[in-house]
Amino acid sequence: MEEQTQRRAEARVLFVEDDDVIREATQLALERVGFRVTAVPDGLQGLESFRAGAPDIALLDVMVPGMDGVSLCRRIRDESTVPVIMLSARADSIDVVLGLEAGADDYVTKPFDVSVLVARLRAAMRRFGHAGGGARQAVEEDAEGPLRSGDLEVDTEGMEVRRGGERIAPTPTEMRLLLEFSAAPGTVLSRDRLLERVWDYGWGGDTRVVDVHVQRLRAKIGQDRIETVRGFGYKLRA
Repeated sequence: MEEQTQRRAEARVLFVEDDDVIREATQLALERVGFRVTAVPDGLQGLESFRAGAPDIALLDVMVPGMDGVSLCRRIRDESTVPVIMLSARADSIDVVLGLEAGADDYVTKPFDVSVLVARLRAAMRRFGHAGGGARQAVEEDAEGPLRSGDLEVDTEGMEVRRGGERIAPTPTEMRLLLEFSAAPGTVLSRDRLLERVWDYGWGGDTRVVDVHVQRLRAKIGQDRIETVRGFGYKLRA
């Protein structure tokens, strides 16, 4: 009974992949563990399906016809904060960084283990559903009301961020990242710790995910807010 309840609660996945074998096999594997999957072979159909079906998460291959995955990710991010995971055939490809810069939350390289993909999907959904997570709890233990640093204000109750009085809109992953920094201003946080706390990785991950999201967050809250500590990680200026 518990397993059936969990499966009913699983996310609706938009899956864009042009390889028929990979698309069909992955769709079956995800549906077997309870996800509801809409699978399409190209980016234009992906955008149409996204707008029509309001998925909970998008899984996009980088190289698809019609509209490539990076462009599709950018279009989705213009309209929604829904989590996006990119699929790339090459771990060292520039496409990985381009996808993250376009607004993707994470990426998985091909060929992939389905269990790893499922874990990444569920981790992304936890981040999306609970943007504060452990970082929010840690902040609330030490502070009352909004956190302020110069003209930056982080409302840990309403999950809102303002800079110079104007509201900015971080993605759920960027919000978790900011909350993690806000919980320990002036403290250096390693990339591995951020991968564990923000991306919910119980294993080693690619630190480029952290670096690109820090860059995106800096663009929104100010380039000088988060300092790079070479060889160690990052810290929020106290």
